[in-house]
Amino acid sequence: MYFLSFKGLRAAEKVPQQVIYCLAVALLALTVGMFSASRAQADPQDGDRTRAQVFEKSEWLTENESEGRYMEIIMAAAERYGVDPALITAIIKAESEFNPRAVSHRGARGLMQLMPGTARALGVKNSFNPEHNIHGGTKYMKQLLDQFDGKVKLALAAYNAGSRKVRKYQGVPPYKVTRSYIRKVFSYYEDYKRMMEGYPNRS
Repeated sequence: MYFLSFKGLRAAEKVPQQVIYCLAVALLALTVGMFSASRAQADPQDGDRTRAQVFEKSEWLTENESEGRYMEIIMAAAERYGVDPALITAIIKAESEFNPRAVSHRGARGLMQLMPGTARALGVKNSFNPEHNIHGGTKYMKQLLDQFDGKVKLALAAYNAGSRKVRKYQGVPPYKVTRSYIRKVFSYYEDYKRMMEGYPNRS
């Protein structure tokens, strides 16, 4: 048996010292966790905390291991290029199902399925490297959003079918695969927006 006092954790003579130590460490961790949670509620705009640090504490991420594995990179890329992290996550989900080694039949590679020529133009050295790929893909999506005046649907159409096709048809090309792709991304996008709702500094 044991009891707590203001001087620390004390144990009865029958309790091994190792057990005492483990209990003390657990108590310290609990105290630090409560303090951190209190600070997060008191000051959600704390500049010392990055988006990635906030998401690491999310219960949702513990239930979605694939998304959580790359969330730090996604949040960094989203902040760097000014793209909604929920949109980036939705594109990755639709493109590769979070498989960093994915290769399409056309040769697109990695999480955001970058074609070799596109990757070179974006300065991506290794499309199979998650950080390189996500930053490159996010940069590319930002370029498309700027090109099509922030219209997400047109930017996604260009991401899938190419900018020239979107300009040629003055809108979403009449391709079944492209239209299906847009619907899929938007479905994931809405899901991720709800999941990420309430987190600070979300684009």
